[in-house]
Amino acid sequence: MDKLKQMETFVSVAARGSLTAAANAEGVAPAIIGRRIDALEARLGVKLLVRTTRRLSLTHEGASFLEDCQRLLGELHNAEASVSAGGVKASGLLRVSAPAGFGRRHVAPLVPGFVERNPEVAFSLDLNDRLVDLVNEGYDCALRVGALADSSLVSVRLGENRRVCVASPDYLRRHGTPQLPQDLLRHRCLVYTSQGSQARGWTFRVDGALQHLRVGGPLDCSDGAVLHAWCVEGQGLAWRSMWEVGDDLAAGRLREVLAEFEAPPVGIQIVFAQRKHMPLRQRLWIDYMKACFADPASWPWSTTA
Repeated sequence: MDKLKQMETFVSVAARGSLTAAANAEGVAPAIIGRRIDALEARLGVKLLVRTTRRLSLTHEGASFLEDCQRLLGELHNAEASVSAGGVKASGLLRVSAPAGFGRRHVAPLVPGFVERNPEVAFSLDLNDRLVDLVNEGYDCALRVGALADSSLVSVRLGENRRVCVASPDYLRRHGTPQLPQDLLRHRCLVYTSQGSQARGWTFRVDGALQHLRVGGPLDCSDGAVLHAWCVEGQGLAWRSMWEVGDDLAAGRLREVLAEFEAPPVGIQIVFAQRKHMPLRQRLWIDYMKACFADPASWPWSTTA
């Protein structure tokens, strides 16, 4: 006998207070309802209902099981309704965190489209290079680029991003082009000073192994956008993400150097805390981001999207 039907019958009987009332609501004989309840109790190995000629009551196990059944059936109804015409709509506040530069360029432009599809959702986007504490600070999810430090988070991979060493044609003309990663130690390198993915230095793959090289120069900054601008102006070499410098490379404003030593790409992920019951607005946002990053027109720099 169908397990779901048994659960629906049990909930109906408990709500209506009798087998007969439940049978009338479904349009079947009371004996059919009774057989379903008997089969459910036999399968579970516990008594759920105490039936007498005058009344029907729940056992302790029955009351506990009823709550679970109501919750599961409610979630099933919401899941079906959310994908059907005129179904349940996402609502409430959705709080999302993203790195400042990446979020400004590649998350913020997507938000209006999501809100247009889900007009009852209020969207709060926090652009900050600090790794926020999702649970204690009340965020629904966050965008992260690179390795995840917190293994307790659930992650959905959106794509991959390359990090490349770049310089302007003018800088290379004046200072020469490095041929090996070690050559960077004699160059003007624009260093990102904020705590984050470049804390160990610039990463290259040399003879099949990763090499972290600490570089320096007369200019450093905690804002990636400033480093990007300085690089385009010819102030030095920079190690930047393709999402930031891809257009400059295509237009010839920057040139990639040391391409044969490029490190493996890093992941672009949306992360969220492990949660038993995910709000519909959060699930829809994750699905929306996956669809956007799977579109090469929206995200041309990923190697996997």
